[in-house]
Amino acid sequence: MFIIDPQRPLSAIPKRIVILFVLGLLLQISWYQAQSNISAQAEKLPTTPASGLLNMVSMGEPIALAKILMLWLQSFDNQPGISIPFVSLDYTELEQWFARIIELDPESNYALLSASRIYTEVPDQMKQRQMMNFVYEQFLQNPEKNWMWLAHVTVLAKHRLKDSQLALKYAHALADKKLSNEVPAWVRQLEIVVLEDVGELDAVRLLVGGLIESQSISDTKELMWLEQRLKELEANESVNSH
Repeated sequence: MFIIDPQRPLSAIPKRIVILFVLGLLLQISWYQAQSNISAQAEKLPTTPASGLLNMVSMGEPIALAKILMLWLQSFDNQPGISIPFVSLDYTELEQWFARIIELDPESNYALLSASRIYTEVPDQMKQRQMMNFVYEQFLQNPEKNWMWLAHVTVLAKHRLKDSQLALKYAHALADKKLSNEVPAWVRQLEIVVLEDVGELDAVRLLVGGLIESQSISDTKELMWLEQRLKELEANESVNSH
């Protein structure tokens, strides 16, 4: 057996040992490259498990499982050796994962926060709309809890998509649900703002006038804002009629 003496020069090492060492090194590098190429192939989001299966897997800890699934889902774009753009994900499957996570932990805002603020940032309007609609459906199921996320996508629909009709649909939903007074005034005013944007001034006047007459507004600043909007509308109509 040949033993390498650290005191001996490299030239003293037999050539066959050097050749075997180099071949081994090259084989090792090739193997790592092959493994890297295999792992760098993007994987698709797996099919969402049934609710019953997830409940069973949670072993009585659905909230903990929901948090684990959210962390896994948000890191899914970073796979070994590759980074997948969110826009490449299957948004229909993504919706299902969000829905399951919400079922496991209905009180958490994590899923809808991600849906409305992260997955709507992709450069694909169809997928943006799909995620916004998911938020809208979740709002209808629990308005008092999910109003903030629908308010956010209402603004996105108006300013990013430039789709006033879609924004109006969401704003109507926020107004129709008669949310508690704990909801900020600007959220309740979204319907008025979007109606003005689409030129429905008669509807705005009726809505604002009705809110003032109903005496349902207890906040002084909000009442002053509504009264000011009504005066401005009446002044604009007077100017346009002459």
